[in-house]
Amino acid sequence: MGLLIVDEDKCHKDGLCAKECPMAIILLQDKESYPELVPGGELFCNLCGHCLAVCPHGALSHTQVPLADCPPLQKDLVINEEQAVQFLRSRRSIRFFKDRPVEKETIQKLIEIARYAPTANNAQLVEWQVFTDKDKIKELAGLTVDWMRSVLEKDPQPAFAPYLPMIVALWDAGHDVVLRKAPALIVASAPKSDPNGLVDATLALSYLELGATSMGLGTCWAGLVQGALLSSPQLKKEMGIPENHPHHYPMMLGYPKPKYFRLPERKAPKITWR
Repeated sequence: MGLLIVDEDKCHKDGLCAKECPMAIILLQDKESYPELVPGGELFCNLCGHCLAVCPHGALSHTQVPLADCPPLQKDLVINEEQAVQFLRSRRSIRFFKDRPVEKETIQKLIEIARYAPTANNAQLVEWQVFTDKDKIKELAGLTVDWMRSVLEKDPQPAFAPYLPMIVALWDAGHDVVLRKAPALIVASAPKSDPNGLVDATLALSYLELGATSMGLGTCWAGLVQGALLSSPQLKKEMGIPENHPHHYPMMLGYPKPKYFRLPERKAPKITWR
């Protein structure tokens, strides 16, 4: 059996699947033929599912992307432009969290959403580390502060991060501004074999944080921990990130304390038209 499964009773032989295939491996011999793979085409299919997604008749399935696992779009769930703009503008970086754990099922659901983010060549190589233990998260914040101390020993006023002395001082005074006592920490990573790994992981985290807002959750990109991860093999090992994963980024997750009622403005985009 080939990769494509054609329901000949539903197929209109319109060639939409062949025109849409990004790898150009679907062929219609003529107007009376059904779609089929070009010889050797199965070696180049990237399992994107565009062929079955573009068919309005539900006539095409794929052995690796079954039609049964690909629900039809629901028109009543499509948001309009105004709704989309408000949803995207209302995303906030949350730095104050309620002392309430995030349910494992909810985190699982968010990661399931995040897996639909685009990846280069549809490789889908992003992996996840999830921390929900308060003591472990505090330990990771402490290791990040240890990295900051090592930086400050060499340069008490580092130009690349002049705020490090203040963060260390706050930590010593009992205030965690590294991971903000977030009840959950999520790290997305990708292997060295993925040349676009950091982009893939970033897109996945972006999907996750947007999905989080719809569930009443808040997120914040943990840039301080990322800085430490890039320089501290010990922290990377403690976080369970595979040694061959140079692409990674951590994100805080939790139920936000504050509520927001306005959409802050941002700088006008700088655009060069060519």
